[in-house]
Amino acid sequence: MGKPSRELYDEFVARYKALNQKFHKNQFLVPYLISSHPGSTLESAVELALYLKHEGYKPEQVQDFYPTPGTASTCMYYTGIDPFKGDSVYVTKNNHEKALQRALMQYFLPQNYKLATEALLRAKRPDLIGFGPNCLIKPMKMEKMNPRTPYSPRKTKR
Repeated sequence: MGKPSRELYDEFVARYKALNQKFHKNQFLVPYLISSHPGSTLESAVELALYLKHEGYKPEQVQDFYPTPGTASTCMYYTGIDPFKGDSVYVTKNNHEKALQRALMQYFLPQNYKLATEALLRAKRPDLIGFGPNCLIKPMKMEKMNPRTPYSPRKTKR
């Protein structure tokens, strides 16, 4: 909320990379990502995960949103209203949904597999589970096992 468009960010990244090349520098950008910010839905978290994958970025750190006194984001968190427009804003305070949004930003981590799968299914995006180039996660491989035994994803490097 209140941030410039993704297109402006992409333009900044392109200029940054060009200047690094021009001056023979090897510097990196490290985006600061916050999950479950007021206004963020599961669907917007899916879109961000797709963007991160497209850009080849695998964030090691993602911070969950926590209210900070005196900020517009905190106002939105407590009221559910955008103070600048007066519009309703979706806010999740449910810890499980917060974990789902965060797992999507780090979909590539094995420990996030179950949460990322659940998030994609809840967001009605099963098309992102598979082997295609746009898929975020691979489907579970069912091992030969007792039909009454629940299965879990194989622990392999992704």
